[in-house]
Amino acid sequence: MTVMAPLIEVTLRGLVGRRRAILLLLLVALPVLIALLVRLTGGRPDADRVLDALVVRTVMPLVALIVGTAVIGSEIDDGTAVFLMIKPIARWRIAVSKAIVAIGLTAVLVLPAVIITGLILGSRTDTTATIVGFTVACFLGGSAYAVAFMALSVFTTRAFLVGLAYVLIWEGVLAGLLEGTKFLSIRQATLGIAAAFGADVPDDPLAVSVSVVVLAVVLVGGLVLASWRLARFEIRGGD
Repeated sequence: MTVMAPLIEVTLRGLVGRRRAILLLLLVALPVLIALLVRLTGGRPDADRVLDALVVRTVMPLVALIVGTAVIGSEIDDGTAVFLMIKPIARWRIAVSKAIVAIGLTAVLVLPAVIITGLILGSRTDTTATIVGFTVACFLGGSAYAVAFMALSVFTTRAFLVGLAYVLIWEGVLAGLLEGTKFLSIRQATLGIAAAFGADVPDDPLAVSVSVVVLAVVLVGGLVLASWRLARFEIRGGD
């Protein structure tokens, strides 16, 4: 952990000190502002549906996409990753350090938005199940998104566009039309976790056991692939 601490600190400084921090804050404020607007206008929406539509389907994957592709992808793009690669640090440690930052920052940004939005929109009888369900689900789902997009950024310089296509096209359209492909959707696994904790999920979610397996495969697979790819950078540099 002492080896990874400097990597985590440097990565955090690079992310927080850029303009993307403002974009991320505006993005996570969106569901809270909409919830306040709904309350001020006298509306009584279903908190579960709002959290599903605004956070699970929109804010969470976009925040994870911005953070996940930036933790190491931006360093590869601007060439500063070379200074990291030449150091005698195991590549899996680099991958884990970047994943910790991506997961942590995604959680710090998304989870407060879930809790505040749930409190604003929920009634006294359903607030607990809704907030607990979606908070746990968004932590696990956001972690899977962040690691997946981090791994993707190590393989291609167009990781943001590919990730955006996955979120908008695959999860937004195809996963809903093709019933047999739900297990390939991080969003569906996230909803499965939320439903297991008592949240009233609008769609027919994956079973909790399947959801846990899907998210675990994404997390472990993303770390393994990122570590492998980073090791390949070292081989190419030696050549």
